[in-house]
Amino acid sequence: MIVVDVILNGLMLGGLYALFGLGLSLIFGVMKIANIAHGEFAIGGAFLAIAAAIFLGAPLWLAVIGALILSFVIGFGLQLVLVNRVMGDDPVPALLMTFGLSIIIQNLLVELFGADNRSLDIGPLATAGIDLGPVSIGVFPLILFVVAIALFAALHWMLHHTKAGRNIRATSDDPDMVGMMGMERAHIFAIVMGVSAALAALAGIMLAMRGSITPFSGAERLLIAFEVIVIGGLGSIWGSLLGGLALGLVHVIALRLDPSSGPLYGHLLLLAILLLRPEGLAGRKAQR
Repeated sequence: MIVVDVILNGLMLGGLYALFGLGLSLIFGVMKIANIAHGEFAIGGAFLAIAAAIFLGAPLWLAVIGALILSFVIGFGLQLVLVNRVMGDDPVPALLMTFGLSIIIQNLLVELFGADNRSLDIGPLATAGIDLGPVSIGVFPLILFVVAIALFAALHWMLHHTKAGRNIRATSDDPDMVGMMGMERAHIFAIVMGVSAALAALAGIMLAMRGSITPFSGAERLLIAFEVIVIGGLGSIWGSLLGGLALGLVHVIALRLDPSSGPLYGHLLLLAILLLRPEGLAGRKAQR
């Protein structure tokens, strides 16, 4: 039963990893850029919820909803006002812009919240478990896993069954043609960045509920997100889910066999994928 316990815990952790990669995968699939500020969007969203819940006294559900809405607005605004100005055939200016944003956001968080560990209190849910014979599953990790799967399904449905989703897919396929058809490419890019920021914020909030964070936690989350989308397949939404689950399983199994290994075996998995299957587990680069 130890094997079953390890696999279940790996999948639960993989759901969180996949959620970190989801927004980054969407950005890469549509805009073909690497958003270096993705980790800071995640941690910044979590600190917005912490500020609302702890400092303003808002109920947790309201703090989470408010943080997600504000994260969307911030992502939308930054893309519309700043990042769109440097978008072009060369991805380097956009990469440098998001790198600068990541530094600014991190220092702003330190200035506002200090460098101490922070978390979101979810009460008895943090330690609640479901006994399945000799195996026990944490209720909150299970909720997190279900939320991650639901968000992947919701994003897939939105991209394929709504007008906004069809516009996003068209922009991903041929952004120049979209402009000729009268759609504002810059506006679509801003919507995509806003959705990505909200998804990242939700992942950061889940992390703060599961453990603790600091303003410096963004870099590690960005690395995990990059590993997830590369392992799963760049730009593939469902590939990111596979990449997250695979990375979570590897981390939990490695920590059980070699407690001092840290994230080493996750990095080795990334290297193996790059060498043996550079297109990723999904085997395609399309976002759908």
